[in-house]
Amino acid sequence: MVSVSDGSVAQNGERVTSEPATAEMPKPSEALNGDAKGKRTQYIVWRNVILMTLLHAGAVYSVFLIPKAHPFTWIWSYLCFLMTALGVTAGAHRLWSHRSYKAKLPLRVFLAAANSMAFQNDIFEWSRDHRVHHKYSETDAIPTMPSHRDVIERGKKLDVSDLLADPVVVFQRKYYKTSVLVMCFMVPMLVPWYFWGESLWNSYFLSSILRYTVSLNVTWLVNSAAHLYGNRPYDKNISPRENRFVTFGAIGEGFHNYHHTFPFDYSTSEFGLRFNPTTCFIDLMCWLGLASNRKRATPEMVQARKLRTGDGSA
Repeated sequence: MVSVSDGSVAQNGERVTSEPATAEMPKPSEALNGDAKGKRTQYIVWRNVILMTLLHAGAVYSVFLIPKAHPFTWIWSYLCFLMTALGVTAGAHRLWSHRSYKAKLPLRVFLAAANSMAFQNDIFEWSRDHRVHHKYSETDAIPTMPSHRDVIERGKKLDVSDLLADPVVVFQRKYYKTSVLVMCFMVPMLVPWYFWGESLWNSYFLSSILRYTVSLNVTWLVNSAAHLYGNRPYDKNISPRENRFVTFGAIGEGFHNYHHTFPFDYSTSEFGLRFNPTTCFIDLMCWLGLASNRKRATPEMVQARKLRTGDGSA
């Protein structure tokens, strides 16, 4: 991998601009659909409020079941959490949203299954909305909710032909509801019951409900806490920040100021494997021959950006 004079990165013959996912910011009038005052009517999606309340009530109840469950169920629930997280971090995020590395078919199938276990919208919708997030992250078109009207409209204008060209993405989208039922709820619940005699009640609440609720909140922290708390050593002019708490919970996704500054970098951090289980996983897949073409920002590029726009904290 070498850096070239215009600030881009070239790796394996592929040239990537230093900020491919941060196109020129739209003017306020464009971002806000012509509303000169920048005002927007806020509304509450009561259906989501009710569903999330019920889900979190179930998660609280699940905590009281932990002492009653078999230790293997605890371990299994955590393994399901890790698989869920990888379906988002290594899959929908770093592979399909940013194309920061390439994955062979077996790995793409695994990540698609893990993404269905995450139950955070199918790969196509998740990746499309995330690209909107990067393009309009400093405007009101941030996709924090799938029903956000601007996100849907902005997403229609993006080129997502690469997603539609991937048969794994298309297959998962077509059978998404079935795959979620199987991967998010049935498999986590049935494995403890079948292999070590755990009750279906404990299996369902611990391996499905509690695990799913925790994974949702960890993902939401990336676009909430990591946009509010932390330092900005790479670009002080944008809201994303470096947040170690989020990094720990989201298995490497908390280096958010770095990620928004260098969105093409497969590691989402200049520190490589440190505090970054997702990067470890991708590197392992490369070692096994299932992934390749990892894109990285050069140390010279990172240092230059720190000096030019960083807040001086690193």
